[in-house]
Amino acid sequence: MLGLDVFLQPPHAGFILAAYGLSVATIAGLVGWIVVDHGRQTAILADLTKRGVTRRSAAKTEDPA
Repeated sequence: MLGLDVFLQPPHAGFILAAYGLSVATIAGLVGWIVVDHGRQTAILADLTKRGVTRRSAAKTEDPA
């Protein structure tokens, strides 16, 4: 039966652990980047909304009278 000991044998242990570590670090970095960028984009959109800028696709609320 193959278990964790197969992956941690001396010839390949360093490569496998490094590959997993690099993958985890890359994914964590991307998730962090997305979280920070989401906060920045939310702040930009809030500022635009506060200044009265709307989306082109938003329904017009002008009074036709």
